[in-house]
Amino acid sequence: MNRELEYMFVQCARVWIPDAEEVWKSAELIKDYKNGDASLQLMLEDGKSIEHTLDPKTKNLPYLRNPDILVGENDLTALSYLHEPAVLHNLKVRFVDSKLIYTYCGIVLVAINPYETLPIYGSDIINAYSGQNMGDMDPHIFAVAEEAYKQMARDERNQSIIVSGESGAGKTVSAKYAMRYFATVSGSASEANVEEKVLASNPIMEAIGNAKTTRNDNSSRFGKYIEIGFDNRYRIIGANMRTYLLEKSRVVFQADEERNYHIFYQLCASSHLPELKNLKLSSANDFLYTRQGRSPVIVGVDDTKELCTTRNAFTLLGINESYQMGLFQVLAAILHLGNVEIKDRDSDSSVIPPNNCHLMAFCELVGVTYQDMSQWLCHRKLKTATETYVKTLPRLQATNARDALSKHIYAKLFNWIVEHVNKALITNVKQHSFIGVLDIYGFETFEINSFEQFCINYANEKLQQQFNMHVFKLEQEEYMKEQIPWTLIDFYDNQPCINLIEAKMGILDLLDEECKMPKGSDDSWAQKLYNTHLKTCSLFEKPRMSNRAFIIQHFADKVEYQCEGFLAKNKDTVNEEQINVLKASKFNLLVELFHDEEKATSPTGQVPGTGGRTRLSIKPDKSREKSSKEHKKTVGCQFRNSLQMLMETLNATTPHYVRCIKPNDFKMAFTFDPKRAVQQLRACGVLETIRISAAGFPSRWTYQEFFSRYRVLMKQKDVLPDKKLTCRNVLEKLVQDQDKYQFGKTKIFFRAGQVAYLEKLRADKLRAACIRIQKTIRCWLARKKYLRKRSAAITIQRFTRGYQARCLVKFMRRTQAATIIQKYRRMYVEKKRYRQKQAAALAMQTILRAYIARQKYQSLLREHKVVIIQKRVRGWLARCWYKRCLIAIVYLQCCIRRMRARRELKKLKIEARSVEHFKKLNKGMENKIMQLQRRIDEQTRENKSVNEKLVGLESSYTVESERLRGELNKLRGVEEQAKNKTNQVTSLLEELEKLKKELSVTQQEKKTIEDWAHNYRDEMEKMVSELKEQNGTLKKDKDDLNRLIQEQSQQMTEKMARAIVQETQQLETDLNEERSRYQNLLTEHLRLEEKYDDLKEAMASSNVSKPGHRRTDSTHSSNESEYTYNSEYAELEEGSRAAEDVTRGIDTSLTLKLQKRLTELEQEKQSLRNELENKEEQFQRARARDDAEFKKARGAELEYESLKRQELESENKKLKHNLVEMRQSLLGNAAASSGAPGSPAYKVLLEQLNSACEELDVRKEEVLILRSQLVSQKEAMHHKETMTEPSVYAEDVSKLKDADELKQACIGLKDTNRLLEHQLQTQRRTYDSEVEALRGELQNVKEENNRQQQLLAQNLQLPPEARIEASLQHEITRLTNENLDLMEQLEKQDRTIRKLKKQLKVYSKRIGEMGAGQTEGQTSPGQMVDEPIHPVNIPRREKDFQGMLEYKKEDELKLVKNLILELKPRGVAVNLIPGLPAYILFMCLRHADYVNDDQKVRTLLTSTINSIKKILKKRGDDFETVSFWLANTCRFLHCLKQYSGDEAFMKHNTSRQNEHCLSNFDLAEYRQVISDLAIQIYQQLIKCMENILQPMIVSGMLEHETIQGVSGVKPTGLRKRTSSIADEGTYTLDSILRQLSAFHSTMCQHGTDPELIKQVVKQQFYIIGAVTLNNLLLRKDMCSWSKGMQIRYNVSQLEEWLRDKGLMVCGAKETLEPLIQAAQLLQVKKKTDEDAEAICSMCQALTTAQIVKVLNLYTPVNEFEERVSVAFIRTIQTRLRDRCESPQLLMDTKMIYPVTFPFSPSSLALETIQIPSSLNLAFLTRV
Repeated sequence: MNRELEYMFVQCARVWIPDAEEVWKSAELIKDYKNGDASLQLMLEDGKSIEHTLDPKTKNLPYLRNPDILVGENDLTALSYLHEPAVLHNLKVRFVDSKLIYTYCGIVLVAINPYETLPIYGSDIINAYSGQNMGDMDPHIFAVAEEAYKQMARDERNQSIIVSGESGAGKTVSAKYAMRYFATVSGSASEANVEEKVLASNPIMEAIGNAKTTRNDNSSRFGKYIEIGFDNRYRIIGANMRTYLLEKSRVVFQADEERNYHIFYQLCASSHLPELKNLKLSSANDFLYTRQGRSPVIVGVDDTKELCTTRNAFTLLGINESYQMGLFQVLAAILHLGNVEIKDRDSDSSVIPPNNCHLMAFCELVGVTYQDMSQWLCHRKLKTATETYVKTLPRLQATNARDALSKHIYAKLFNWIVEHVNKALITNVKQHSFIGVLDIYGFETFEINSFEQFCINYANEKLQQQFNMHVFKLEQEEYMKEQIPWTLIDFYDNQPCINLIEAKMGILDLLDEECKMPKGSDDSWAQKLYNTHLKTCSLFEKPRMSNRAFIIQHFADKVEYQCEGFLAKNKDTVNEEQINVLKASKFNLLVELFHDEEKATSPTGQVPGTGGRTRLSIKPDKSREKSSKEHKKTVGCQFRNSLQMLMETLNATTPHYVRCIKPNDFKMAFTFDPKRAVQQLRACGVLETIRISAAGFPSRWTYQEFFSRYRVLMKQKDVLPDKKLTCRNVLEKLVQDQDKYQFGKTKIFFRAGQVAYLEKLRADKLRAACIRIQKTIRCWLARKKYLRKRSAAITIQRFTRGYQARCLVKFMRRTQAATIIQKYRRMYVEKKRYRQKQAAALAMQTILRAYIARQKYQSLLREHKVVIIQKRVRGWLARCWYKRCLIAIVYLQCCIRRMRARRELKKLKIEARSVEHFKKLNKGMENKIMQLQRRIDEQTRENKSVNEKLVGLESSYTVESERLRGELNKLRGVEEQAKNKTNQVTSLLEELEKLKKELSVTQQEKKTIEDWAHNYRDEMEKMVSELKEQNGTLKKDKDDLNRLIQEQSQQMTEKMARAIVQETQQLETDLNEERSRYQNLLTEHLRLEEKYDDLKEAMASSNVSKPGHRRTDSTHSSNESEYTYNSEYAELEEGSRAAEDVTRGIDTSLTLKLQKRLTELEQEKQSLRNELENKEEQFQRARARDDAEFKKARGAELEYESLKRQELESENKKLKHNLVEMRQSLLGNAAASSGAPGSPAYKVLLEQLNSACEELDVRKEEVLILRSQLVSQKEAMHHKETMTEPSVYAEDVSKLKDADELKQACIGLKDTNRLLEHQLQTQRRTYDSEVEALRGELQNVKEENNRQQQLLAQNLQLPPEARIEASLQHEITRLTNENLDLMEQLEKQDRTIRKLKKQLKVYSKRIGEMGAGQTEGQTSPGQMVDEPIHPVNIPRREKDFQGMLEYKKEDELKLVKNLILELKPRGVAVNLIPGLPAYILFMCLRHADYVNDDQKVRTLLTSTINSIKKILKKRGDDFETVSFWLANTCRFLHCLKQYSGDEAFMKHNTSRQNEHCLSNFDLAEYRQVISDLAIQIYQQLIKCMENILQPMIVSGMLEHETIQGVSGVKPTGLRKRTSSIADEGTYTLDSILRQLSAFHSTMCQHGTDPELIKQVVKQQFYIIGAVTLNNLLLRKDMCSWSKGMQIRYNVSQLEEWLRDKGLMVCGAKETLEPLIQAAQLLQVKKKTDEDAEAICSMCQALTTAQIVKVLNLYTPVNEFEERVSVAFIRTIQTRLRDRCESPQLLMDTKMIYPVTFPFSPSSLALETIQIPSSLNLAFLTRV
């Protein structure tokens, strides 16, 4: 234990500490608690730190707070820590934050008064709680009522609902809602509206028994116990009311801010009404009894309207208007009596002033004499042993006597009303069981407590004792059931307090004894109490400062009672003579009030006497004495006896407890005062229930729930196959103290606090797991984030570097480009500059070179001349020098050569002398000669080249010389030109000076002009800019206007579109509503039919043994009266009269009401049909007006038409003559061979037949003309007053004088009229079809024209060859289309021909029958005997099967029996063609139509409809049967449409099917009847499916965990909810899907139309969504995040099922939208304003009430989820307050979408259908 405490009292643990203001305050430990610590370090919620000192003696630690997930639980016993602060906090959270006023506390329902009207008591809520277990839904008064109703039916034991609480806590309202639940759920056993009467008793009892107090505006000032009786079928049959301790003192006295009983103020407020004028009432402030509280008006209450409600309730309960006025007279008399003023005559006597108006009004109203009443108000009789004396009364005693009389009259009136209410609620039917509703005052303690509070608290002591015993008994039974060891639980027993009050010599006994004493007083009684109980009883105390009071220690609190008034109130004495005066009244009602004074026990304690006597007999008779003793029972004695009877009644029933709590004393809505609340919780026994539960094992888990919840605390090795053993092993490890839990058979029982301990272990384990998961997830997320950032950074770097590289490349490219540009620019500039320089240099060079050339020429010329001179001189000198040198050289050479020759000669001479030398010399000479020769050759070549060069030089010199001579000549010319130019330059310079002067002047003018132009340009630019701005402004305005126009046009278009859409939707809605209303009427009609049939069966069964009783056919139904002929009406009325004659003993009022209701439904249905017919007549009148206008234009043709009519009459005569000839021919040739082909009779027959055919054609042509003539004649007769045309008509009729002719003419006219009507309808249809055809042809021509134009335009653009090919292709297409059209027309003509042939055959057959009949009529008896007529044998061709079935009239019942009544869908019908019964019935109907037997058609259709109704009534809960007959009824309806002959239905048929159309009867009315029957079958199918699906939906959609492990099971209390763990027999989502698949496959197998299947599936899904959402809205434990995930998964599975079946477009998914949005609402974030906006935009299919309800109910399953804040819910409400929607909280699960039956033609040919032998229809013959 210490280990657990140390584990629980750790840092951050939350505890409760006492507080003076808030009773209990929450705090948090900021330091761990260790064993032995003297104090705890705590921090309050406001952040303040305190030190909480523990009690040094007990060392009791403060109460621990429950985990957050347990806060707001539906059942207080589900809290782990069961103590006062936990209970108070849980109630406060539910009441203030979640706006939930109901909470369970074990078997007790705690109801807190919200002081606000809540929408949680409607019929939808009642239907939602009906049939549910008490723990399966959120706490509600309806859940308690349903539990009582269910236990009454299950256990066959009477039930009681005990509603208690102090004034203003809402007891009366709770009891009223409980009774409303019983009245709504059970209904009444008869049509006497008993449930309405039971509810109507409430306003009556509130008017006469409720009053305004300081704590409550409608406080019940009496206790009542209403027993609602039920029969053996548990339907309300009646009720009975018992009342307790009416607060009579309120009639004469009210405290401040209080009122008298409501009825007085209602009468005063309605005193202006004419019927209340004689009461002489006025404002409530004018009467003493209604003005003492100084608060005559209740805010928000209209007393006038309340009186109307009260009077209506009186009327409903059978208290007629005269009795009501009598009651009002008595009540007004009480008010007048209170205003009677009594004055002092002397100290011992008093007197009433004469002619007191109020006393006169009192006497007038009650019918007594003024003198008697005024005397006995101021006097009284005193009885002694021998005589009786009259004594005067002082004013105070007289006033008290007056008030006592008023109280006594009101009490008598109250009892009389209760008695008559009970009479109205009592029925003669035997009561099988009852449910009692006890609405009794709670424990009361005021500043001054008197006799009333004493009795109230005494009653509460008794009820608390019974409550404690019952709670203890339930605990004991639970422990014994689970077979766990238990010890006697110590609980508070208030028997000592009860003994103190009611035991012998107790307080009541002493009070009665004191009342018997002659001079008994309150003081003497108080002294007796002190002497008797002060020392012997610890519960009795004496106040310190008073000797006229005593204190009793009640179970709830100590109460101090003031003894003053106890004796008087206990005696309740009334002056006997006053009573006698009232008994002698002439007012019958008043006499009736006091009529049973001597018989019944009354609280007066007085002996009735005779008015006027002053003495009585000394020896009264014993019977009178005995009666007198009985009359002297005190109020306390009576109350004790009635309380004892009440306790005996309650002990004989199973009690259910409702404890009403008043949250504050200021009647503020949803304001919780902890002090007041905890005071009432202690007083009403809720905390005692908690204490008893906490003393035992309050927390209980099944083994499966424990395993599922605490699986996280188990290791894998601990999990065993046996979950029970697993739980046992785990608990032994987790909880060491085995006294903290016990193992039962099916549950584990825990002591208080153990679940919190386990929850903390679980939370710590989950927190550790969450931390590890968070760590891993955060690591993963951080790494993922890091990798993502790294990847992003790399990507950014890559892109950045790429961008930078691109930028660099771009820069480089730009730089290079700029460089190139600069290069070329510079090159261009330099080149330009170079060229300029070059040009300048060239010019300069030219001039310079010219100058240099001239100088050079001059120098050259001079040099040339000098050279010539020098040449000549030098030549001469050279020649001279040369000659001298030559001479000298030659001379020298000669000298030298001579010298060398001499020397050589000398050598040669020497060498010649030697041979070798000669040889050497010779050899060297050869070489030298060769060298010289070679040298000579080279020199020769060089000479040649030199000569050539010289020749070239000479030629070039010559050319150059010639060129130079030319240039010289040019230069000479240039020099001459230069001389001339020099002269010109001088003149040009002079002109240049002049031009410069002119240029300066021109420049000045130019500058002036430029300045003006600049200014002008600026002005123009400014003007242009302004114009541009204006233009822009205009354009902007234009654009704005255009945009505005476009927006307006778009808005108008959208508005019109929206208006059209809204109007369309409205029309569709109206159509659906009208269709739904019509179908609801059909449902009501069917229900009343069934009631009527049940009643007939009951009447028949009750009179089976009576002779002469004739039972009607069971197949007949009251529905025949709508659609059959008058004969059937007569039969039905005759049968009903016979039934009435033999059933007089049965309740005729019920029959009359049923018939009246049936008549009303029929009239309403007929009115709907009349509206439809009126609309059709309006349409027909519109068309008739058009036809009339057309016919008026044909007025000139009347004469022609009259001639035609005369021709028709002559033709009639001719035909008659021919017919006579044919008859005579047949009669004259009656031989055996007369009928053979070729005989005269045969020829005459053929001729007559041909003439008849021709005449038929002629008549067909003239039908329309004759019809128009008749119509025009009628119009002429209507509009003209002249008798011209009637005279003509009379003349025409007078021509037919012969009687036979008149008869035949009459017959002919009848046939003609019938034919004319048929032909007129045909002509109208033909005319409409022709107009439509012409319109279509015109449209086709237009389209063809447009297409031709388009083709022509396209062909003109093509080349010639392609144009020809396109033209050919177009012509081929056109011819093909024309051929197809002609083929269609040919087929239509073929159909027309076949139809005419068929009609011709029918007419020929009729002519033959007429001839044969007349032949038989004209044959004599002798001929019939002697000469038998042989039939004419006419050979026939073999015909194909026409798709008809023939049956005899007597076989009709067999047909219906075998085909409908005994056909089983699961047996024979499985292997049939879908819709085979419908086909067979229609084929039989076709044959009846073919033979033109209207009686057969009518009886067949009637029998079919009634048989289908009978089989559905018999097996209406079998889905396969209902589905089978829904499919066949629809197929039969489609066959009637398909083969009706209407063009709208025939266009889907084949030519063969069109031949099978009905020809003689229009069955449109029967189609409507069968359509209504199909609607009834459809609704029966929906109800059947709903009954099958209803038990599966909540379990499969909400409770079962489809995704295992998502949601955990929370701790539960005594009110166990259905486990979400799937056990055996629990429905799952798969069960729902399997059932839906079974429904779908069954309907498909039966051949139900696909569109109808879609409507059925849509209705199924609506039921699933509505039931699931309603349960979600009423179950707090289902509103969590994990449950939202489960729901969304389940919805996705349903959508997947739709997808698999191909039904996604049927609208079924849309019906689940509210459920989907509710699941999303459970899962979305619910914190910020953005979340609120998202929720408002998301939840469009949910109402505001539903959204707020889900948010209020949202409950975390684990500690990690957060609750929805109140501020967030307020934000949602603020955002959604502008929504226009229904305030209804729940969806209507009974709503059925209007069904339609789209036409679905069958492709099956009737002639191919084969009838299986298993149907036993061998009597049918194929035709």
